[in-house]
Amino acid sequence: MGAGEAGESRDETVAQRDDRNTAELIQELRVVGLGVQVLFGFLLSLPFTARFTKLTAGQRDLYLACVVLAAVATVLLIAPVAYHRLVFRQGMKERLVRFANGVAILGLAAVGGAVLTAVLLVTWYVGGALAGAVITALTALVLCCLWFAVPLASRQLLR
Repeated sequence: MGAGEAGESRDETVAQRDDRNTAELIQELRVVGLGVQVLFGFLLSLPFTARFTKLTAGQRDLYLACVVLAAVATVLLIAPVAYHRLVFRQGMKERLVRFANGVAILGLAAVGGAVLTAVLLVTWYVGGALAGAVITALTALVLCCLWFAVPLASRQLLR
């Protein structure tokens, strides 16, 4: 077990724990935030390309779903920054960490949805509907396992 996990206590005050949790959360949000910003920026540029007009109606709908998911992910992953700015120096770091944890999990789910819809859109366009469905299903399986199932199973093992 790593430091701070179940069964192992740290010699830190509540304030030190909150500071550590905040720092860890900020690092995680930086990583995922950069990824979703790159995806979102790419998606926003697509309608201005010549080949965008060649998308089927279903592919355009999928594109819109992807843009919405990326926008929702961006909002959720930036929300802790807004929260922090508005409660700065109000002694609410524990609430910030709890709020940020919740919206970060929702943000990860939205990022996952955006990634999967982007994969489906590109693979459908390039390889056809069947190839798109198969590749996206496999990608979804890996994403769900690594992002959600493995961590949740690990959590259950520690109880």
